[in-house]
Amino acid sequence: MAQKIWRIGEINSALKELIENSLMPLWAQAEVGTLNIHQSGHVYMTLKDQRSQMRAVFFNGAAQARSLRLKIGDQVEVFGKLTVYEVRGEYQLSIQQIRPVGLGELQRRFEELKRKLEAEGLFSPERKKTIPLLPETIAMVTSPGGAAVRDFLQIIERRFPNMHIQIYPAPVQGFGAENELAAGIEFFNRAGHADVIVLTRGGGSMEDLWPFNEEILARAVAASKIPVISAVGHEIDFTICDFVADLRVPTPSAAAELVTGRREEFEKQLQRSEKDLRSSLQFMLQEFKNRLRLAAGSHVFREPIHIVRQKQQYIDELLKSTAVSLEKNFRNNDLRFQLVSGKLENNSRNCFKLLHSNLDGLSGRLNALGPQNVLKRGFAILRDPQTNNVITDNKQPSGKELQATLHKGTLDLIVK
Repeated sequence: MAQKIWRIGEINSALKELIENSLMPLWAQAEVGTLNIHQSGHVYMTLKDQRSQMRAVFFNGAAQARSLRLKIGDQVEVFGKLTVYEVRGEYQLSIQQIRPVGLGELQRRFEELKRKLEAEGLFSPERKKTIPLLPETIAMVTSPGGAAVRDFLQIIERRFPNMHIQIYPAPVQGFGAENELAAGIEFFNRAGHADVIVLTRGGGSMEDLWPFNEEILARAVAASKIPVISAVGHEIDFTICDFVADLRVPTPSAAAELVTGRREEFEKQLQRSEKDLRSSLQFMLQEFKNRLRLAAGSHVFREPIHIVRQKQQYIDELLKSTAVSLEKNFRNNDLRFQLVSGKLENNSRNCFKLLHSNLDGLSGRLNALGPQNVLKRGFAILRDPQTNNVITDNKQPSGKELQATLHKGTLDLIVK
């Protein structure tokens, strides 16, 4: 028996089929040993623990790796499927998802709180307050030394340098930061001087932004009587406070642009309004001048007593003609009433006699057509004794019992 000689490609192909079909996709925890974010958009790395290491590839994962700020030495959790790269005969983990160690638990807590507060209606659009168009005082709850504050103040200074800004200093990350941030919102609500509150910080990892996902801060935002803008992180970052706040903007700079609007637009709008108002006033003034000139030259202003006397004479003539018309109408109506009364009386007697005669004739004809008179002439009425329905045709089954009603009495019949 000839022994099979395998090619290397055949061996690798067999191993590929064996490995890839033997294990389902899995989660694994490891340390990033080597890392190469290729210009193609794929990520190649080595995953290791204290005893072993293996190659891994994350196709089209460059954007996510950069957003996670992935680097050598990071502890990560990866989800993927074992595959074989046949060209080199190497097996590797083909990654589908990647996250820092512990992020899974944070994500679970995030989704759990989100569902809870959404069920309570804290995300409902109906409860959100309107952001003022141009507030006089802006309150900020943030870290006073952060880049978010500097960007915010630069935009405000450029657009409305005289706008009043109040800052409540609070840590924006770390243990207990959520309590300080909530205290800042409650402070401005007690003071009552701010028109809008901006809750802000710059970007960061999910762990850095976690205070903004805590329930105590979310409920403080929801309970605020002053409108709250959430400007936390970058455009791709979402926190629980974003959903509860009256408005979410992607960055602190966007928050500054929103609360101040555009100064140039306000100035242009004021200029247009002033121009329209001047044109309207000039038109109205000219219209009034024309009306005054026409009125001053009218007959009313030259001889006003003449107009009054004409109206008095017209009223006297109207009263006289009205009295004559009323008297004439009264006489005509009295005569018409007498004529109509006589006619109605004669017509009523004639109609009554005619109706009585017609009624007698109809009564006689009705009696002649009555069932009893018909039965007197030898006719009978057949009925089904069970249903009491009248039989109108001969399509009756043999042996069926019928009942005949005669002028005097009834007869029981059987169909043959």
